[in-house]
Amino acid sequence: LFSVFLFQFVMSGWGTGYSFRCDIVDYSQSPRAMRMVHTCWLYYFSKFIELFDTIFFVLRKKNSQVTFLHVFHHTIMPWTWWFGVKFAAGGLGTFHALLNTAVHVVMYFYYGLCAMGPAYQKYLWWKKHLTSLQLVQFVLVTVHIGQIFFMEDCNYQYPVFLYIIMSYGCIFLLLFLHFWYRAYTKGQRLPKTMENGNCKSKHH
Repeated sequence: LFSVFLFQFVMSGWGTGYSFRCDIVDYSQSPRAMRMVHTCWLYYFSKFIELFDTIFFVLRKKNSQVTFLHVFHHTIMPWTWWFGVKFAAGGLGTFHALLNTAVHVVMYFYYGLCAMGPAYQKYLWWKKHLTSLQLVQFVLVTVHIGQIFFMEDCNYQYPVFLYIIMSYGCIFLLLFLHFWYRAYTKGQRLPKTMENGNCKSKHH
């Protein structure tokens, strides 16, 4: 529900005027600019809520789920988004947050069904498609940010953030491709979504 609420990214710019190309940060006091700042802060706050994933895994002694991908993702995002909210709350640097929010709506719906117990296992056949959706997310993020190399006049105020986002997009794409290879090609992880009533999904 929080991820659905974060679709304010659409009303804060991505559905109300952003070009999906060189969208600079609006530092004015306009209602739309202030709404974007508020939405970015909520997204930043959500990164701390997601840290509870790791806490729950540890408390339930599911150490196998505390992977490098999991820890890297959950520790790096809050730290870097502090800088994002403080210096560049808006513009093309928030496109990845819009996509990530959409993916999280689907992902946490999956988790919700999984948590409801074995009776709902028959509805969880689409785990592989969830991973595919996440791979598409990182491809879109990388392509969108990659436009900066072909823009002659883009006055985005903090270009360093664009290089960081592109690095994230590439790194997470490689990590998720590795997960896909292990889980669905080599079969090192069980293709079924639950084992002994426990959710086995590992996504971000």
